[in-house]
Amino acid sequence: MKLISYLLNNVPAFGILTDDGIIDLSRRVGKQFVDLKAVLVSEHGLQTIKTYMNCPPDLTENEITFLPVIPNPNKILCVGMNYAEKRAEFNETSTAPTIFVRFADSQTGHQTPIIKPLVSNELDYEGELAVIIGKGGSYISKEKALEHIAGYSCYMDGSIRDWQYTWYTAGKNWPNTGAFGPCLTTADEIPDPTVLSVATYLNGQQVQCDTVSHLIHSIPELIAYISSFTYLSPGDVIITGSPGGVGKKRNPPLFMQEGDKIEVEINHIGRLCNTIVSEKRPSYV
Repeated sequence: MKLISYLLNNVPAFGILTDDGIIDLSRRVGKQFVDLKAVLVSEHGLQTIKTYMNCPPDLTENEITFLPVIPNPNKILCVGMNYAEKRAEFNETSTAPTIFVRFADSQTGHQTPIIKPLVSNELDYEGELAVIIGKGGSYISKEKALEHIAGYSCYMDGSIRDWQYTWYTAGKNWPNTGAFGPCLTTADEIPDPTVLSVATYLNGQQVQCDTVSHLIHSIPELIAYISSFTYLSPGDVIITGSPGGVGKKRNPPLFMQEGDKIEVEINHIGRLCNTIVSEKRPSYV
């Protein structure tokens, strides 16, 4: 089952994405679940909405504006330097997971613009697999970790490189730089996430590609580690790391510019597509 969040006539909604269109769940279960996160919070939420999978579609993609899959997660926890090629590019030697946070209001959806800040010419691409938590917990064991996952999605973790310095927060939280979508593919369709491959395309040319089986810190290890220092809630998002090939480390560097098209494709999930637009200068400046 592929689940999406979107605006319909400027009203937030959510539904099931099918090959034939969108089954609008908000009109069916909106009184019970205000949004997709509420579905995940409910113990039987996913089972409830699964009963609508065979309904005829109500909408086409042209009628909606995609939102981030989970527009309002309590936490977005990002993992850096989690592929060997990426670690080599940045001369990373630490054996501990590199964890940083992205704020929910820095996100945007599928087929919506990623905004290049006025103050930077170093907007870099980082295609990643996102893990969405479905069952909360602390001190989750590696052996039980996959049971806590609601599903998976694509993420473009855009980086403002010249604002990262020696930490990540400033470079990762500009508005509309974290694209999340197009859908949440439920975990029952991907019992083993190591079969997934992550590829990034800039203007149609592949610039990153690797498989989840090559993660330095596996998804179960990440869930166990993160849940040891913070409670993981339904709807929380873990972004698992970007393969090598980022623009910052190319010669010459390859950064995203206005008009570029950036895409992240993960098998069994889909293809997240966004275009780059430049931030508009405020009228009072």
